[in-house]
Amino acid sequence: MYLALFLGPWMLAYALSTIVMGHAWTAPQALALERELQYEANFQAGATPREQARQILVALDLDGAFSVQGPTPEGRLTINRQDLLTPRRIVYSAADGHVTVERGAFQTTTFLNRFHHRRGYDQPFAADWLMAISIDLVVVAMVFWAFSGLWMWWTMKATRGWGALCGVAGVALFAAFAWTL
Repeated sequence: MYLALFLGPWMLAYALSTIVMGHAWTAPQALALERELQYEANFQAGATPREQARQILVALDLDGAFSVQGPTPEGRLTINRQDLLTPRRIVYSAADGHVTVERGAFQTTTFLNRFHHRRGYDQPFAADWLMAISIDLVVVAMVFWAFSGLWMWWTMKATRGWGALCGVAGVALFAAFAWTL
């Protein structure tokens, strides 16, 4: 009971985000210009795109979880600063040393989608690791709940027939979806 109360917010968020994704209610993220500026890049020789992106984010005071694309043949580096509430896209053009920062407006559906797809172990930030650990705990709890339910069903002899019927029906329906989708 206490574990369920503690993990309730995660279960609610994943249930809502799954509904949003299942019904395709997620709209493309609307981005608005936040600022433009010149940036004199002084990257170390042989710096990877990820290292370059991290340097730019630190200089803009936007350090945190991110992904990077590029550079393109024109020298453009696109950084997606991951944030559940206010995601940003930062585009750096090496040709003219220009940086554009665009901020996403808060939308409930895109927030839930970002929450559902959040990954943390590939980022070097404590909050991302703690979120990933908490999600692992939710998964372990769900597996425990499933197996404890099976154990309780098996120990109640009066419910074995209906339980077996429900279990077989569930496995059959799952298999049918798995093979046809």
